[in-house]
Amino acid sequence: MTEKRPKIFGMSFASVYPLYIQKVEKKDRTKAEVDEIIFWLTGYDEKSLEHQIETKVNFEQFFDEAPQLNPNVSLIKGVICGYRVEEIDDPLMQKIRYLDKLVDELAKGKAMEKILRK
Repeated sequence: MTEKRPKIFGMSFASVYPLYIQKVEKKDRTKAEVDEIIFWLTGYDEKSLEHQIETKVNFEQFFDEAPQLNPNVSLIKGVICGYRVEEIDDPLMQKIRYLDKLVDELAKGKAMEKILRK
């Protein structure tokens, strides 16, 4: 019997990206700040991120094709969606939750240098 894959793995990044922006804009933060978080976490730049959105890659492809996961991701700690991000076993789910956590911190008004673990 095969294990059921979480639905988020197959969802297109392009379908969730506007929700991240919407979430932070409600709290007077910006799309540029969301992009900065994504660039920091994944190594994408503006052009490569745009390409991922235009081609509607799913989350699995999005993280598989990421130029380089930031070496400081292990500094991302805390609870998101009821799980401690540092304790999530599935590597892909952990990366997705890292992104969720960073966007959440942005929406909560945390300073960018703290979000980016500088």
